[in-house]
Amino acid sequence: MGVRGDDFDRPNPAHLPVPHVKAAPAAAARSGERPAAFTFKLLALFAALGLTILLAVGLGSIPITPAETLTALWKGVSGQELAGSDVIVWQLRLPRVVLGLLVGASLAVCGGAFQGLFRNPLADPYLMGVASGAYLGVTVAIVLGLSGALMPLSAMGAALLSVLVTLVLARQGNTFPTTRLILSGVVVGSVLTAVSTYLLLSGQDRIRQVFTSTLGNLAYGGWAEIRTVALYEFFALGVLLLLSRALNTLSLGDATARSLGVPVERLRLLAIVAASVATAVAVSYAGIIGFVGLITPHVVRRLWGSDHRVLLPVSALAGGTLLVLADLLARTLTRPAELPVGIVTTLLGGPFFLYLLRRTR
Repeated sequence: MGVRGDDFDRPNPAHLPVPHVKAAPAAAARSGERPAAFTFKLLALFAALGLTILLAVGLGSIPITPAETLTALWKGVSGQELAGSDVIVWQLRLPRVVLGLLVGASLAVCGGAFQGLFRNPLADPYLMGVASGAYLGVTVAIVLGLSGALMPLSAMGAALLSVLVTLVLARQGNTFPTTRLILSGVVVGSVLTAVSTYLLLSGQDRIRQVFTSTLGNLAYGGWAEIRTVALYEFFALGVLLLLSRALNTLSLGDATARSLGVPVERLRLLAIVAASVATAVAVSYAGIIGFVGLITPHVVRRLWGSDHRVLLPVSALAGGTLLVLADLLARTLTRPAELPVGIVTTLLGGPFFLYLLRRTR
C-alpha cells in the first residue's frame, strides 16, 4: 500500500520517548528487554566490527595472520620501522578499511537522520537529489581533470546547489512540507543525472573513472584522502548527533514539535545541509553506494529502538562494519578481479530490504 502525502504530517505519540529520558535504558525499556541485553548486543556489534577489520586487513593476495596484523598496527602506532607485511597493512589495506568505516558510518547516520526527519522509512542519504548533485560535481571534476581537495569541494558545491533548488521548489509560504521536499528531490535528481550523463558522454576518455564512481569503490583512498574525508565527516555527523534529541521530538509530528518549542524549519534545514555535506564527501571519494544508508538504520532500530540518541551512533558502528564487510567480499569473491562494492551492498541489501517489507506489511 502506498503512503499518502498527509500521512507524513500525522503525529505519532508512541513513536519515541520523552526527550529527557536517559538514552540507553529508555531504548532497552521500549524494546521490552533488560539493559544487560541492550549492552550485550552493543558489545556483540563491537566484536563484529573488530573481527571484520582483522579479516579485511588480513585477507588478500598475500594473507596476513591476525597476530601479524596486530603487530603491524602496534609498530605503526608506536612509530617503529615498518617492513614486509607491515607496509602492506599500513599502505594498502588499512587505508581502505578506514575509508570504508568513515563512508559506511556517514551513510548510515545520514540515512537514520533522514528517516527521522521526514518520518519516512524509505528515506536514505540520497534523498532530495543529494547523490545526483554530488555525482554531477564528481563528473565535472573528473572531466576537467580536477583532483585532490577540489574533488570533494566540487561534489559538496553541486550537492548543496541541488538541495537549494529542491528547497526552492518545495517551499510553500514559510514552510517546507515533507511531501513536497521528497517529490522535488526526485525531480531535481533526475535532471542532474541527465546532465551528468551528457557530460559523461562528452568526455569519453574519462568514462571508465566516472563509471566506476557510480558503482562504488574504496580502492582510491590513501591517508591524505582519509584525513580530508574525516575532517568533513566528523563535523557534519557531529551536527546530526547534536540534533538527535530534536529529531526525537520531530518524530511526533511537525505540529507537536512546534508546540514543544522545536524550530521545525530551522532544524530541518540544518539537518539537510549537514547530511548533504556528509553524503557529498562520501560520494566524492567512494562513489554511490546503495542500501547502506537505507538498511542499517532499520536493523539498528529493530535491535536498539528508535531513540535517535542511540540510533545514530549505533548506526555509525553498524554502517561502517557493513561497508567494510561488503568491500572485503568485493575484493575476494572474484579474485584476482575485483567487484565494485556498490554491487555487493545491493546484492546484500536488496533481498534483506524485501524481507523487511514483508515483515512490516
